[in-house]
Amino acid sequence: MSVKPQDEFDRKAWLQEQDLTHLETIYLKILIYFDTRFRLVDYLEMMESLYYKANLQMPKSHTEQYNLDNKFWYWYPLYSLGLLTLLAYIVAAVSGALLGLYYAPSAEGDPSTAYSQMIFIMDELDFGLMLRSIHRWAAQFMVAAVFLHMLRVYFTGAYKEPRELNWVIGVILLILTIAFGYTGYLLPWNQLSMWAGQIGLEMALASPLIGEWLAQLMFGGFEVGQPALMRMYIVHVFLFPFIVTGLIIVHIGIVWMQGIAEPH
Repeated sequence: MSVKPQDEFDRKAWLQEQDLTHLETIYLKILIYFDTRFRLVDYLEMMESLYYKANLQMPKSHTEQYNLDNKFWYWYPLYSLGLLTLLAYIVAAVSGALLGLYYAPSAEGDPSTAYSQMIFIMDELDFGLMLRSIHRWAAQFMVAAVFLHMLRVYFTGAYKEPRELNWVIGVILLILTIAFGYTGYLLPWNQLSMWAGQIGLEMALASPLIGEWLAQLMFGGFEVGQPALMRMYIVHVFLFPFIVTGLIIVHIGIVWMQGIAEPH
């Protein structure tokens, strides 16, 4: 491993010896030019050191601020809730993809095709009941885990600067997780699903100013039927997975860059 030279002439010779791409060579030449004159690297290293010393430790939490004797939220296993949420999401995604091979989003017929396919999966398909149970319980566990994860972050003050952006992303993920569960709840198209859809439709219609537009967008009209089922299926299978997966990657990437807000 070669040692980086100090003077400008030696740095140019060192640069020529390295196996670099054209863009990397241009970037390093520019960096060396300004570093030779303004010591940029030294100041950047100093700023990085000060940043981590100041921000790796959590800001003052609500537990400390209000002198609460119960330190429950500092219990170390609660710091694994984010990982448990990710694992539950992966299990739900894999099991849901397998269920999608046998599901048909159709409300036609009596009973409907969607309901008949659900009965087929549970009663006739090998390991179908186990597969549907895994998908359902993984989804419910994910909702509980992400909710507790947000509570832990809040009560330990880990949402404060410089982690406020990741907190906002976490809130969005919580909302999407609940919406994920709602859209999936309608897919079996049984009595519970239809009444849940009716409640959602009434809530959309009750929204000020945009109620009718929102109902038509989400449910395809003013009654729960085939358009509503198809919309829920498309959102659950083709829209939410990509949005949630992308936000999870960004969320984990920020945690990796900033470090975990460690308890005092």
